[in-house]
Amino acid sequence: MSGGLDSTLAAKLMLMQGVEVIGVNFAGGYCPVFAGNKTDAEKAAETLGVELVRLPIDEDFVAMVRAPKYSRGRNMNPCIDCHILMIRRAWEYGRTRGAGFVVTGEVLGQRPLSQHRQALEIVARRSGTKGLLLRPLSARCLEPTEPEQRGLVDREKLLDIKGRSRKRQMALAQEWGITEYPAPAGGCLLTDAGYAGRLREAFARGEDSVETLELLAIGRHFRLPSGARLVVGRNRAENEELLRRASGNAAVIDATPVPGPLGLLIPDSGHGERLLAAGICARYSDRRKDARVPVSIAGVRVETTPVTPEAADRLNVDRRLEGQLPHLP
Repeated sequence: MSGGLDSTLAAKLMLMQGVEVIGVNFAGGYCPVFAGNKTDAEKAAETLGVELVRLPIDEDFVAMVRAPKYSRGRNMNPCIDCHILMIRRAWEYGRTRGAGFVVTGEVLGQRPLSQHRQALEIVARRSGTKGLLLRPLSARCLEPTEPEQRGLVDREKLLDIKGRSRKRQMALAQEWGITEYPAPAGGCLLTDAGYAGRLREAFARGEDSVETLELLAIGRHFRLPSGARLVVGRNRAENEELLRRASGNAAVIDATPVPGPLGLLIPDSGHGERLLAAGICARYSDRRKDARVPVSIAGVRVETTPVTPEAADRLNVDRRLEGQLPHLP
């Protein structure tokens, strides 16, 4: 249950047939959850009145993104492999709860990479749910599943939606009183060109922890001469999120009293790069035009000179990647 329109409608169709539904959502890594924000999945579960279980995007997911068996989409999204792993994990969890089958919001023909007929068959087979994976929105366009054959659900009350249009789904949402759902978009962060570029750059440097993948979704990213990463918040919420994620190997660069951003230098790479990181944070503060700006480095106040815009751009990962995203071997 992503909380998108399709997964919400799929769950609703099951509830309308008297089936008990447990929503399973995956979080972490390239599906980060930020403090104080209610996720789309949480909102959908509240709307439907169902239990929501959160399972982790862990190291197995990162390994899958690095080396998928099936093809990627336009960016770093190995959608078929990801669906296989998510559904397998959901089914493993479901069996501990006595679940009889798995439901997804997939629609035949909606996604050119992962939702054509062959891809749907691959996902069911490789996830270990062949015959037990029900796609209610397109069920009548597909072979009957065991839940349908056993009478656990009424196939005639399932749908035959196919293709990329969302008009039928939107009409059903209105009919069923589902008014709050995210607008259809590209999908997860792996489909975003900016995030994908950051991820390729991180992988090329051997940075592939779940925590790194979460950080890539926050702030501005700079690669300092030593190879250390500096993450600089763009607003108060990002500053707070970075501070929450500060670990023992990071130096906190704090220009928030100026006011300005908070930065994390990962790893803490010595006095010279601490000062460079402080100068970058000063560059994005409200006093960027001053000759000297007060910044705290790991709790110690210093006076630093803001770096020039040109110097910041040379170190900015996104600027360096423009037009030439590094590719994995």
